[in-house]
Amino acid sequence: MPNALVNSPLLRPIRALGALVWIALRGPITTSIKDFGRFARFAYWTLRGMPFVKTWSRGDRLRSQLFFVGTTSVPVLMITGSFIGMILAIEGYLQFAAIGQEGRLGGVINISLTKQIGPVLAAVMLAGRVGCALTAELGTMRVTEQLDAMRAMAADPIRVLVIPRVVACFLMIPILTVVSNLCGVMGGWFIVTRYFDADATTYWRYTAEFVAWTDLANGLVKSVVFGLMIGLISCYKGFHCRPGAEGVGRATTDSFVTSFMAIIMSNLFLAKVLNDLDLMYHGGLMRKIFS
Repeated sequence: MPNALVNSPLLRPIRALGALVWIALRGPITTSIKDFGRFARFAYWTLRGMPFVKTWSRGDRLRSQLFFVGTTSVPVLMITGSFIGMILAIEGYLQFAAIGQEGRLGGVINISLTKQIGPVLAAVMLAGRVGCALTAELGTMRVTEQLDAMRAMAADPIRVLVIPRVVACFLMIPILTVVSNLCGVMGGWFIVTRYFDADATTYWRYTAEFVAWTDLANGLVKSVVFGLMIGLISCYKGFHCRPGAEGVGRATTDSFVTSFMAIIMSNLFLAKVLNDLDLMYHGGLMRKIFS
């Protein structure tokens, strides 16, 4: 009976459809696995080369990248953070004022900025601004065979070119996240207390009650992970772009899309893990207090 069911003519269209689906997806799946393996090897060699500080920090290799990633990105992050804080204040004020709790809006805005919106927004902005620039720069060097010339001169392109850029993203994005968060906090404060004329003392009091140091730490941990991912993905896409101007342009687009997807998916994982650690810490602290 089971053999007759398996060989039934009614299942032939289903088997044919399954075969067509497998044929259509086999290529992209195989390519994705190969790309992931290549990226893992690239990340391994990059992280392995970081202890050789004298190589990648020599001369202006690191300072120029710190300036490009950090200093030149401050205005964009300040403007973006300020407007996000103001938008949150405008959208939330009427709902909180309807129940007479507009003072609590400060805690809601500021914990949202420091714990979730601030790190993700800063990372996405920098993936578009910094990540695409890094990919285009390294991709152009690959297309013009400058990377091959460096290897011919016994210079490791990963230690000379990649590691300074990854370290700059790793170090500067948390600082830029703090700048964006501060501007968002001040933007929300301005709208709630100056435009809507709510009590500023109540605004800051509920902010202090809502936002703990663990929330600030969660946001900084996320920003560090996001910065490392942006640096690795951007440099990898530039190192492995296809020849020609079209290859550089496609690598730049892939760099932003991949970085954005990595930020969003890792944020879900980090939110779960960090929230569990936060609950464990506060639970242990409460047991210590009442024991």
